Amino acid sequence: MRIDILTLFPDMIRPIVGQSILHRAQVDGHVDIHVHDYREYSTDKHRSVDDYPYGGGAGMVLRVEPVVRALRDLDDERQALRILMTPQGIPYSQERARTLAKNERIIILCGHYEGYDERIRDYFDVEISIGDYILTGGEIAAMVVVDSLVRLIPGVLNNEDSAKEDSFSAGLLEYPQYTRPRVFEGRAVPEVLLSGDHGKIEAWRKEQALMRTKKRRPDLYEDYLKRKDNKSR
Repeated sequence: MRIDILTLFPDMIRPIVGQSILHRAQVDGHVDIHVHDYREYSTDKHRSVDDYPYGGGAGMVLRVEPVVRALRDLDDERQALRILMTPQGIPYSQERARTLAKNERIIILCGHYEGYDERIRDYFDVEISIGDYILTGGEIAAMVVVDSLVRLIPGVLNNEDSAKEDSFSAGLLEYPQYTRPRVFEGRAVPEVLLSGDHGKIEAWRKEQALMRTKKRRPDLYEDYLKRKDNKSR
């Protein structure tokens, strides 16, 4: 997979993609991540990429020309899936991540200022939001998407079962996890996990995942029950 990130602040992104699983995935050849400062595509002598909004209003608006120039330079034949990070976009989820991870090429635009010139939207395939709140820019949101996609690429995680067992992967929150010591300040590891009986352990984990989801995310729990009911019909 190749991922191109268009940003006005590349130094916010480069340290993150150079660490941990994202770094290892690039070294091992699973993903190729490129960070571009789209200010370089401005023809203004001041390299400006924003301007005052027509009709008045607070803040500045990101101009369409530098963005389109960058897109055409990177993806002249429209081979990449183009993602626009915006609070107006589709809510992001693990299911959405699995869908996006099937693409071989992705371009992500990080917005800034008060918003986008509306015409920018015409050059993108999907708009994504990571939540109902406002960030200073789209860089952090873009990294959430990139991180979630890369770990789904086969071979990136040392243990392929890790991605399958993560929270949300089956529509439920993940079950409780424990490691050494066996007892800490009177709090002991559940005996079933020490039994060596894999059938009982699997049943316990499923039960715990259901209980935790019902308590913490009743919306996910209801969706899970609906999907289960539909499959049984």
